Amino acid sequence: MSVNKFRPRKFEDFEIIGEDDKVVGHVRVKPSGVLWAPTNAKEWYGVSLTDFAVYMIQNGKKQKK
Repeated sequence: MSVNKFRPRKFEDFEIIGEDDKVVGHVRVKPSGVLWAPTNAKEWYGVSLTDFAVYMIQNGKKQKK
């Protein structure tokens, strides 16, 4: 039995590209919430997963899974 193992990531990062193929910003999804960083920003802006869910239900357009 091997003593080595993989550790799962604690978050996922996504780079958002605009229509002109330039980076608009970055989204980081964590179990506790969602973070946004505009291009060249040194800070992240975040909301809890609960607040994000409420916002999306109230403002989001329904999509099929």
